[in-house]
Amino acid sequence: MKIDFLIEETVKARHSVRTYQNRPLTAADQDKISTYIAALANPFAIDVNFHLLEKTALVSGEKLGTYGVIKGASNYVGASVAPGELVLEALGYSFEQLVLYCTSLGLGTCWLGGTFDRSGFSTAMKLKAGDLFPVISPLGYPAGKKRMLESVVQWAAKSNRRCEWSEIFYDHDFTHPLTPAAAGDYAFPLEMLRLAPSAVNKQPWRIVQDQNAYHFYEVQPTKDSKLGIDIQRTDVGIGACHFHLAAMESALPGSFEKLKDPGIQATNPVNYLFSWIRG
Repeated sequence: MKIDFLIEETVKARHSVRTYQNRPLTAADQDKISTYIAALANPFAIDVNFHLLEKTALVSGEKLGTYGVIKGASNYVGASVAPGELVLEALGYSFEQLVLYCTSLGLGTCWLGGTFDRSGFSTAMKLKAGDLFPVISPLGYPAGKKRMLESVVQWAAKSNRRCEWSEIFYDHDFTHPLTPAAAGDYAFPLEMLRLAPSAVNKQPWRIVQDQNAYHFYEVQPTKDSKLGIDIQRTDVGIGACHFHLAAMESALPGSFEKLKDPGIQATNPVNYLFSWIRG
């Protein structure tokens, strides 16, 4: 898998943009994004379908509404996937890789999981029956000044806060916090994971380092009553993307696998999802 940007620089540059210049993407930028999407792959070997939408190009009358949260954007991207094991994690991984690539191009993005007209987007995307469709993002050129609403939304979502290492990374079990020193070469991939975005900045991932593996869990699994899916699994996929890209940039060999039982005794309600097995 080819990485087209510097991981740390791009991860730290990425932020949610809700106010855009009122103009569509240039043809050159649209071509770059389409080409990048065509080459996207995820380590779970699951097909994720991307749908690029432009308001002015819709001829069937669909309205791409975001209830006032997004202003000025003419272009959007949505992602869908057929039901199955680890599909939401794969979608989160691939979508975040696209978001980071767009960030490297100087474009603005914003993960949206609830504040948009799902019916309108679903129709515009021509989804297949049964497809899972958890998120969209605007794509465009950031406006120079934030609206008051944007500042309020960022404050409410605690967008700038990130958990400390001791809250989300553990050594051998869930009772011993993992330190950067103990993580060694993996301190960088874990730090990039720590900086990953998530719904309402909940950071629902918990990682346990044990021997030659890093086991990925989600905390307090919940199912969205409207979508019928566990959106937190998409968030863990976002974190896995940051972790994996940083590991590849650092030439740390390994692969993701779903183990039958990682053998870790949990002290709080968590759900095991998959593991990174060091090569």
